[in-house]
Amino acid sequence: MAEYRIDELARLANTTVRNVRVYQDRGLLSPPRRQGRVGIYTEVHLARLRLIGQLLKRGYTFANIAELVTVWERGGDLSEILGFEAAVGDPWSDEIPGYVTPDELGELFADQVTPETVERAVALGLIEPEGQRFRVPSPRLLHAGAELVAIGMSLDTVLDIAQGLRDRIDAAAGELNRRVSEHIVNTYAPDGIIHSEDLSEVADVIRRVRPLAQIAVDAVLAQAMSRHMHEVLGNHFAAVIDHLRERGERRSA
Repeated sequence: MAEYRIDELARLANTTVRNVRVYQDRGLLSPPRRQGRVGIYTEVHLARLRLIGQLLKRGYTFANIAELVTVWERGGDLSEILGFEAAVGDPWSDEIPGYVTPDELGELFADQVTPETVERAVALGLIEPEGQRFRVPSPRLLHAGAELVAIGMSLDTVLDIAQGLRDRIDAAAGELNRRVSEHIVNTYAPDGIIHSEDLSEVADVIRRVRPLAQIAVDAVLAQAMSRHMHEVLGNHFAAVIDHLRERGERRSA
């Protein structure tokens, strides 16, 4: 399970260190594990923070959120509650984030890196400024882009591809999550709330969806890439054949 210091936890949850401490003081967030004088937080804390943030955005008060937490915890097993929050909050990838310097970015992308392309990459979440370097949430994605540049594509084109993929896959992920959430609510919360005794089953559903989502995306993408590659190459070679035929007709005329 990933571990964070409070400043990194706050950044990932899109909140502030002050808010993290306020939530702890109000009993909405469990204390961190202590490692000397440093508090160590986990994905469970991150999941709870993100849930709190979503509920606050919807207009619910600290009291409302505390009541929800109390309902879960009342008579429930702590391991089941933590298991549920971990299922929601654990990363959907086992990839370990990396770091690059501006010079390393320039080397990766054949010196096509400009302030404008860096700004686009940050907006797309491909890199995150962190002091004098950049945090890379997905090194595999970054290096895939570098490989496309290495075969001669422009960095702007690669960023266009990343933008299109993000928008389309985000829409697909949103639809999948909506359908799964509807199933969970209809099955385990017909009266409006998931009860503590059902948390472990809901966590199991969420965990089982994780690999299925990845398998489905990989399979559909592979089928689509194969189909479109044949169409594109077929169109290209048909144009070549037409050109050769026209040239032959002109020669014989």
